[in-house]
Amino acid sequence: MKRRDFITYGASVGLGMVVPCVPSLSWTGENSPVGLVPSKFSHRLPKTDGHYKVTAGYIEEKPIPEYTWASDETYEEFMDMKFGIRLHWGLYSIFQQPKESWQFIAMSIEERQAYQELYKSWNPAGFDATAWVNFFADSGARMFSFTAKHHDGFSMYDTDTRVKSRVNWMAEGGPALESCDLAYSIMETPFGRDITKELCEAAHRKGIKIDLYFSHPDWYDTDFRPYNYHPIQVPSADTLAIRGNEPEMTEPAKRFPKAGLVLKPDPTPAEADRMMTRHRRQLEEIITNYGGITMVCLDQWLGPTVWPRLRETLLHLRKLKPDVMYRARGIGNYGDYYTPEGFVPGSKENTDTPWFVIYPLAYSFSYDPNPANHRGAQWMIRNLVDIVSKGGNFMVGIGPDGNGEFHKTAMAQLRDVGRWLKVHGGGIYQSRPRAEDLWHEGEHVWFTRSKDNRLLYAFVDELKENSITLSSINGGLIEHIGLMGVDNDISWDIGQSGQLIILLDSTVMHKMPAVCEWMACFKITLKS
Repeated sequence: MKRRDFITYGASVGLGMVVPCVPSLSWTGENSPVGLVPSKFSHRLPKTDGHYKVTAGYIEEKPIPEYTWASDETYEEFMDMKFGIRLHWGLYSIFQQPKESWQFIAMSIEERQAYQELYKSWNPAGFDATAWVNFFADSGARMFSFTAKHHDGFSMYDTDTRVKSRVNWMAEGGPALESCDLAYSIMETPFGRDITKELCEAAHRKGIKIDLYFSHPDWYDTDFRPYNYHPIQVPSADTLAIRGNEPEMTEPAKRFPKAGLVLKPDPTPAEADRMMTRHRRQLEEIITNYGGITMVCLDQWLGPTVWPRLRETLLHLRKLKPDVMYRARGIGNYGDYYTPEGFVPGSKENTDTPWFVIYPLAYSFSYDPNPANHRGAQWMIRNLVDIVSKGGNFMVGIGPDGNGEFHKTAMAQLRDVGRWLKVHGGGIYQSRPRAEDLWHEGEHVWFTRSKDNRLLYAFVDELKENSITLSSINGGLIEHIGLMGVDNDISWDIGQSGQLIILLDSTVMHKMPAVCEWMACFKITLKS
């Protein structure tokens, strides 16, 4: 048994076994008693994470000693949120096509030039920050993530930085770099309002937490060539852009065979310095200009040659706002949390680093005009329960159209989730997972617990029998059972092996609210 410098969360309830809360000890190794969970959080990404693989070749595994992460208190608040909405909105939304600004990569040179001019006429008059945030609250979201800047380089906020070089895709003789001087932001559109500011102010009024998305690469500012996937490539792209453990990641052209990559000179040291200066300043802006920001959702990476400068930026940002949490993309184990994308882990994650599943409701994270592509409230609820039972959070991705309005199908489905959470949120928000593999029984029952271990919540997606047996719970330890949304007390019995048997009668079944048809939840109070 080895003593560590963290405390335990407390007891686990299993078949005939209770592990008491031990406030100052934890164990590692084969003799660990079941149920002891460390209170300090890990900062080690799973080695299966795609972005970790890309950057592991040049970002040190253990951060430098002077670096600090957000506080444990901030991490606890992160784990309390559970459900949020991920918003992708930008110039690409005008086309009402999926894949966010990634569609730019596959465009012809004529289409790229036209894309870069869209800001001159964009006027999303349907945008209403208060209405958006009220919709998020109605959906049960405790946070939202908004794209302050996506890969196309267009800033959805009022930045004081300037782009000094861009591509003229239609230049005589082929695409060429040209000088410019503009912010390339929402403030230079006919709309002329700081969308990020309005959203943040509305969120603060409503008490909803904020995550601002920021892309490391920038496809408009050619100082950023080619430190990631970029429509402009250079002779030294395989050295500058990508250096990881995955061989196929070292040649960007192979990743985008239809991109029509244009070869240009390597960036000069002055351009690289200008890039990193602007990159730092924009991150300063989004963490200091909009009140309390909980998270910054970094995306992609910038490559090995500028990593020392990016690390300096992280140290600088930590001094400005110590408790802002950063997604780990592009910064390795310097990150506070990471995001399994487009899938739900099949079991508890192989790291204690806090995690947030991000998954689009429809085909992609941006606006999808096809109502049939939206996966539905039951899909969201089942995934939410599955994720939370394993200790994670869930962000559902949607996007408004070019006018700033959400698809009616997306809104209806998310509001259904909100109605379900009004009944069952006690087993979701601020809950914690049970220890080891006790997060589920089979494929139709999931568990969460309260922080003090007095309450267990058993989520069941099929209630067709007169009783349900929960083998991982000792029936002799039960004080009370209720079915969330129903006033009646629930009877129970104890099986021959001590397992809990919940008894259901037709009266209880008929009293269940309609939302329980998606997923029901038993609230189980344990004896103190």
